[in-house]
Amino acid sequence: MPEWFLSNVYIAPEHQHFLERPRIDRLLEEAVRKPIVIVSAGAGYGKTQAVHSFLRKHTAWTVWMQFFEQDNTGERFWESFVAAVELINKEGAAKLSKLDFPVTDRQFERYLNIPLKESPPKGRGFFVFDDFHLLHEKTVLRFIERSVTSPFPTITSIFISRTAIPLNLEQFESQGLLARITEEDLRFTEEEMLSYFQLLDVHPAAHTVSSIYYDTEGWAFAIHLAGLALKGAPSAGAYVRQALRSNIFKLIASEIMAPLPPAGQRFLIKLSLIEHLVPDLLVELAADPAVLEWMKGLDSFIRFDTYLNVCHIHHLFLDYLKGRQGELTEYDKKDLWHRTATWCARNNRKLDAITYYEKAGDYGRLIDVVYTLHMMFPNRIGRMLLEIMEKAPPEVYDQIAIAHILRAQIYLTLGMYEKAKDYLALVIAEKETLPPSPAVNRTLMGCYNILGFTGMRTSSYTRDYDYARYFERAKYFYDQSPYEIKPPISVLSLSSYICGVNSGEAGEMERYIEGLAGMVAYAPFSMGGCTCGVDDLARGELYFFRGDLSGAQRLSLQALEKARRSGQYETENRALFYLLRINLARGNHAAIRDILDQLSAQLDQPHYLNRFIYYDIITGWYYAHIGQTDKLAPWLKNDFEESDLNSMVFGLEILVKAWYHFSEKHLPAALAVLGNWESRNTLRPFVLGKIEGKTLEAVCRYQSRDRKGAFAALETAYSLACPNALYMPFIELGKNMRALADAALKNNAVAIPRAWLERVRIDASAYAKKLFAVTRSYGGASAVWGTLNQKVNLSRREREVLKGLFQGMTQKEIAGQSSLSVNTVKSVIRSIYRKLGAVNRADAVRIAAGMEIFEKNHDSPQ
Repeated sequence: MPEWFLSNVYIAPEHQHFLERPRIDRLLEEAVRKPIVIVSAGAGYGKTQAVHSFLRKHTAWTVWMQFFEQDNTGERFWESFVAAVELINKEGAAKLSKLDFPVTDRQFERYLNIPLKESPPKGRGFFVFDDFHLLHEKTVLRFIERSVTSPFPTITSIFISRTAIPLNLEQFESQGLLARITEEDLRFTEEEMLSYFQLLDVHPAAHTVSSIYYDTEGWAFAIHLAGLALKGAPSAGAYVRQALRSNIFKLIASEIMAPLPPAGQRFLIKLSLIEHLVPDLLVELAADPAVLEWMKGLDSFIRFDTYLNVCHIHHLFLDYLKGRQGELTEYDKKDLWHRTATWCARNNRKLDAITYYEKAGDYGRLIDVVYTLHMMFPNRIGRMLLEIMEKAPPEVYDQIAIAHILRAQIYLTLGMYEKAKDYLALVIAEKETLPPSPAVNRTLMGCYNILGFTGMRTSSYTRDYDYARYFERAKYFYDQSPYEIKPPISVLSLSSYICGVNSGEAGEMERYIEGLAGMVAYAPFSMGGCTCGVDDLARGELYFFRGDLSGAQRLSLQALEKARRSGQYETENRALFYLLRINLARGNHAAIRDILDQLSAQLDQPHYLNRFIYYDIITGWYYAHIGQTDKLAPWLKNDFEESDLNSMVFGLEILVKAWYHFSEKHLPAALAVLGNWESRNTLRPFVLGKIEGKTLEAVCRYQSRDRKGAFAALETAYSLACPNALYMPFIELGKNMRALADAALKNNAVAIPRAWLERVRIDASAYAKKLFAVTRSYGGASAVWGTLNQKVNLSRREREVLKGLFQGMTQKEIAGQSSLSVNTVKSVIRSIYRKLGAVNRADAVRIAAGMEIFEKNHDSPQ
């Protein structure tokens, strides 16, 4: 469990009419000595009551979460989860609200690593998961399973369910770490039933008690109803038996509903139409604060949970109320749904608001709520919204100007490009025949903008870059009826590379960039600044890959300035990424520190959808390059995990993961990641991604002593890069590329010009020295090794050789500089490894840097 859960104490609420059952308390006392307890029985067996009664008397703190059917949508579950956390820890909830529902390992790691501000309370604690049988969504179940199977040492998780728990807990059970309380355990004994009747001040005859117990078979709910009937008419024992046999709903009608006034009955029936009954919502729906008091009088059937701040209606009672929904008019239902939706929207329960507005038929308000979401929503939400919009009545599209726009936007977001084009063509053909009006102009503006973005997205494989005309038309209709578009809609989402070109043909990137420039000439006017700076960024990217660092820096700074003026957070982020790479190539550690600070500041931008993902990826790329792999986000160290939130960044994510494995000398793992990427043609096989992947594969294979495979990968990378003079992916591999280029120069079979290989060898060597300077300025691996405080005494000769290792020199180069033979250098290196406890060159450099070897010896490797 994440530690932030523990920052407050919750004591379970008391109940007015509960029977102390020492037998059940003893069972639970024994059970909770284990980390997981399952309380499983059918409806009405008193599962929740038994656990509440036990915990009420226990000294431990308790956290209780009740589930609903709607919690099977991950996003709805997450909203409920965050709302529950807020009641015990507002700071923790605020941090969670910035995250999306943890589906992938990456997201779950981020969830577990929410910083702990306060110490957890001492002593035992319980997490109760009530009505667990309502859950069936795999991602929700997996989240809970992963949470409870990595428990905090003093926490016991209690599951309350009508059915078997669909979690993989076999290992816990086989190790004796799981306890079960069953239906048989929870059945009332005849003595317990008699004690309960006495609690109700009911004293039936002995033969009546035996008959009731025979009919109820210890079923707590039925025993309670029988007791109520006996309390109202003590001679009705025979009637109770017949009622239990025929229809328990008759007892609910006579003993629960009949005493209520018609308005009260009608209100309860209405409540069966909605879920998550928050007291504030109930008061608003009833327009009467007193409603809560008379509802609390039904405490056996309606429970107010002070922890979750919700009202729970017993399932059987709820089924009874649903059976009477036919007494409500359509107006009654839609009015209730509309008022509930309005409350949900006002209280940031947006998915619930969308659901209830659809039920109420208010698509205008529904669309307003959708446009407060980020448009790059997960596919699950996209499919839900698409189903809603495709089922919407035709008059919705006639009456609401932006309904067509939203539907097309959903197609685009889900990657249904041809569907988007076809749909937009039909809408545009229809609307352009109508007389001009603000509504028509707004619809056409939106349609042309989305058609333009569809053209931009598909141009990577169609090679049709003439999509600026759509944005020009959008601007025309915007000028006729100006309409302001704000974040997050106005923020352009970027892919792994700005130059989204699949072909390595000469001049293809320039043509792609010209397409972007044509778009930027019009799109910002009708899209609230969207796309500002992206053309400069694309040119800067191309300049960088060609090795023109000055030109790349100038264009990246231009893009950065334009992006910040227009709120284009992703463009700003990517500009900072290239500035980071430029300054790393120059060895400018002061500029790098400033850029890292600017990247960190972006985490405070709420409209920047992918800020956490991109921050992890970009800083991960940097730390992998300088050897500080301990600073990578944990999710980037997994081998084959895929992005869930934004698949457009997947290629860059995979590259960083491969770099992590390469930096750690996990060469088979790095090659496996790259192979998986290439075999699946991840998302868009952009040529820049192909080159970066192949160059990294080449050095991985070379270090794995697969020279043939290394040269083949290098030749492929060169053939892709040569037509457009792309260069930096080779240089950024530093000493590793220098070694590979040197080997290629000695092999006449390698089909790469020798002059190019010689240039790469020299420039990669220079890059390695700059990288070394930056690594030294940041302390190398000092965070890991500096605390060991080991004393290592190296001879002067060993220090000289270690300097060469630090600078990325080969054994031959070290020998020439130190006037030693190559064999002597090898012997000295073995001695260094032995003294440092290193297993290879990279290990020796990392350990020596962390232990500040040179400072201790009053020397420097530079």
